[in-house]
Amino acid sequence: MTARKPFAFLAWICVAALGAWAYATLALRRGEPINSGFILLAALCTYAIGFRFYSKWIAASVLMLNDRRATPCEVHDDGRDFVKTNKWIVFGHHFAAISGPGPLVGPVLAAQFGYLPGVLWILIGAVLGGAVQDFVILFCSLRRDGRSLGQMVKDELNPTAGFIALLAILGILVILLAVLALVVVNALAESSWGVFTVGATIPIALFMGGYLRSWRPGKVFEASVIGVILLLLAVWGGQAIYQHASLAQKFTFKSEPLAWAIVVYGFAASVLPIWLLLAPRDYLSTFMKLGTIALLVVGIVFVLPAIRMPALTHFGAIGDGPVFAGKLFPFCFITIACGAISGFHSLISSGTTPKILDRESYARTVGYGAMCMESLVAIMALIAACTLDPGVYFSINMKGPPAGTVAAVSALHYPISVAQMDHIAASIGEKTLFGRVGGAPTLAVGMATVFAKVFGGAGLDLWYHFAIMFEALFILTTLDAGTRVGRYLLQDLLGNLWAPLGETKKTGPAWLASFLIVAAWGWFLIQGVRDPLGGINSLWPLFGIANQLLASIALCLATTVILKMQLRDKGRPLLACITLVPLGWLLAVTMTAGFQKIYSSNPKIGFLSAAKLATNPALHFNALLDAVVTALLLLMISLIVILSLREWFLLLARRKPARLSETAPILFPTYAIAEPAPRGLFGVWMLGLMLIKELSGENAIQRERQAENTVTRQKAYLQVAQKRFDGIHRCC
Repeated sequence: MTARKPFAFLAWICVAALGAWAYATLALRRGEPINSGFILLAALCTYAIGFRFYSKWIAASVLMLNDRRATPCEVHDDGRDFVKTNKWIVFGHHFAAISGPGPLVGPVLAAQFGYLPGVLWILIGAVLGGAVQDFVILFCSLRRDGRSLGQMVKDELNPTAGFIALLAILGILVILLAVLALVVVNALAESSWGVFTVGATIPIALFMGGYLRSWRPGKVFEASVIGVILLLLAVWGGQAIYQHASLAQKFTFKSEPLAWAIVVYGFAASVLPIWLLLAPRDYLSTFMKLGTIALLVVGIVFVLPAIRMPALTHFGAIGDGPVFAGKLFPFCFITIACGAISGFHSLISSGTTPKILDRESYARTVGYGAMCMESLVAIMALIAACTLDPGVYFSINMKGPPAGTVAAVSALHYPISVAQMDHIAASIGEKTLFGRVGGAPTLAVGMATVFAKVFGGAGLDLWYHFAIMFEALFILTTLDAGTRVGRYLLQDLLGNLWAPLGETKKTGPAWLASFLIVAAWGWFLIQGVRDPLGGINSLWPLFGIANQLLASIALCLATTVILKMQLRDKGRPLLACITLVPLGWLLAVTMTAGFQKIYSSNPKIGFLSAAKLATNPALHFNALLDAVVTALLLLMISLIVILSLREWFLLLARRKPARLSETAPILFPTYAIAEPAPRGLFGVWMLGLMLIKELSGENAIQRERQAENTVTRQKAYLQVAQKRFDGIHRCC
């Protein structure tokens, strides 16, 4: 070991030097295209150093992880919810849960500031903030029997803070669902090919539901393979629809009818049996999501396209960007959101993951490492957007007539013509790309360009609509599952007012709560569709503020726990700064953005200013509603922070004992904690098969049958499908 240390030291010096060279090139080179390889190199070096040194120091010196301490799955092993699972399978499971559409869409929108701010925040924010949050919250839940975020806030702070956290989660879900629905609407408007392909995913999911329940009960992976084949055929079928004039006209819709259709779909998905639509769509999207993200990473590494967006645009200084209004600080940071730090990850880190992880030390690999992987996804999305010609990028993301959009973009010194945009639209099988705001069409164009180059430049239209189908399927899965989760949360609150309203299995209360939650996010969705700027200008910052609110709650909890641990063990309270510093930055960003969204005199930013100038009564009311929602979000942030500051003051002043709500430790002997690692290619192959079975849910079905020897496979599948949607198991 001693002989290897000098070589390891030199290797890490080389990694640091390569990373520094990549950062310097990105920051200093101006006036010429830069290869995306420099962004990839900076990212990989940052993740490697952050994981190897920073996360290891946190694990050893701050959290003091102890593999001898039994985790919840070892103490409560029941073969169902608490199951000892290989750490790499847990890693794959956790990454599949946290990798939502947020890191794909946010960086694309933030590209209007140039590639450099986005790259820096995605890398620095993830390594010092997002990955630390996920790691610490997972650790906290591991030592508290796998409790949820809200329950831990209640236990470590006080019941008032826990109640506010529950309200915050419900409110944030509403904003999340509205924004994601708007992204789908803007991607499918005026697109007969896209509408047919995405619409076909619903009968495909219904077919899979019947297949899994009646024909081949519980054969999830088998059904998913059939579903993927049918999805690819739906992309091809959409091309036939697009090329047929009369059929294309029937499948071409404006934004508002599509929005109402998605509202109806959300309600139906919430009240239909889980096995019929939600579960098959969820299983299908899991494999499409991971496969397409992997393909995007491989494609960008293979092609290494040139970055055509400048390092910095002047919109960051003047705050009047064509994609969305607002200066680089704070709007770049809340726009990127999930790619750097995501509050929703704290719900996953305190959900299924701590119930299946069988060693404390693995929390570092799963919590910290999976967030680094998600950050890499955000980097890939940013590269895909920034490889487009800036004129094309801005023309896609600006609302207005084609001639006016081209004139406005050209006036920004990014020359483009209507003929060029029409040629690009024709090459990808669309009538127009003008005004396709929301990030999804931009990302799809970028992904299609990369994929087409990998496969010899052919099939640009097929790749574009494959990417649109992937994004829409991805988002709709979050939309329908999130609506159902919102219904459960709402029924929890309503049940405190009148007990029968809390009964989730009764039709009346379920339909009422579903209607209320769909009406809530549907209201914001319709407001966004009717917004003359496309809705993204107002709704995406709301999403970023809401997400950072949840991250602030999680970091308040993490700071409290670390502070108590250090005071209890007579350690160094200053170590709480690993979560306190990111919390301070998030509060600065979120509070600034929130106040600007309410009070800015620029009507493109400030809701109150927009309300004063609105001539349409609906737009006037919606702007006021957005202002009220933002104010409530800021109020909840303030209350949680005040309660946390009070707790920290009492702890540091020794006026309150540093008492943690950890469960009593159960220690194993040293010889009992060893776990064999997979050896060779065969071991890796077997791990891959095990991960597929875990993600598909087939392992869960087997466990359900083993727990109840008399249960049929069909009944086991229905029980597993129901349990899969009992809580929040998917991120933004």
